[in-house]
Amino acid sequence: MQVTHGSIAPGSSRSALTIGNFDGVHRGHQAMLARAVARARELRLDSCVLTFEPHPREFFTPATAPARLTRLRDKLELMAAAGVDRVHVARFDARLSGLAAEPFVESCLVHGLRAAWLLVGRDFRFGAKRGGDFGLLERLAGRHGYELEAMPEVALQGERVSSSAVRAALAAGDLAAAQRLLGRPYAMSGRIAHGEKLGRELGFPTANIPLPMRAPLAGIFVVECLLDGETQWRQGVASVGRRPTVNPTAAPLLEVHLLDYAADIYRRHLQVRFLRKLRDEQKYDDVPALRAAIAGDAARARTYFAMKTNA
Repeated sequence: MQVTHGSIAPGSSRSALTIGNFDGVHRGHQAMLARAVARARELRLDSCVLTFEPHPREFFTPATAPARLTRLRDKLELMAAAGVDRVHVARFDARLSGLAAEPFVESCLVHGLRAAWLLVGRDFRFGAKRGGDFGLLERLAGRHGYELEAMPEVALQGERVSSSAVRAALAAGDLAAAQRLLGRPYAMSGRIAHGEKLGRELGFPTANIPLPMRAPLAGIFVVECLLDGETQWRQGVASVGRRPTVNPTAAPLLEVHLLDYAADIYRRHLQVRFLRKLRDEQKYDDVPALRAAIAGDAARARTYFAMKTNA
């Protein structure tokens, strides 16, 4: 898959294009990508996705922007797995946010990404002050020579699949509901950084992954992890939070203790799947109480995996 960033240079061939933030790449997004890829093959076009970094709400209202479900790297990997030929990551900044709707269509969609076929939802809004909508795209289709298609909503058990619904499930600790909406276990990833070795001192060394953005979930979880360069998913227990008992952190941190694995893994990339929530993060009176709680979490994680193996 080809990935381009920044200003849109005209492509060498016309495209079947879809547009969105695609945060989480949930089942609704997957259906949208599948339709774009299928239509591209039918029309012998390149399948193309236009997405944005940062999320527009992170640009306009960073203090109240929703928690990010997927980092850009993870989002691109999921799009590649869906068979997309090209993704353009447009930087959402003052220039792009101030571009009026019609010039956006002309410069970005028609001349830049050379859309011959375009797929968006009927509630899609774009351009400065959200001035463009599906109706405008319909009116411009004949002038610019692209075919427009509306993506229907995707629902599961009567509930619309959306990034907001995934965030709500994760915030409630309902990992099963999040998995239904995503079509896979919820996962986070990042590069393992050197920490303060507190876990090692407690007898439970951890792989620490700083979270540059607010996480959509918090607490202690049973997880399975995949290190870059490996194919085996390893069992573990993880904490997402601010470490309230010892040396609290200003920003949330993902800390993962891999069960029965003690190799040096600093600076490696780690993917973490969340399987079950054990409890909320808690502040303990002293270090022995914290150590006992972590030991209990590790034991419960081992029980979970043992039951899963014997099921």
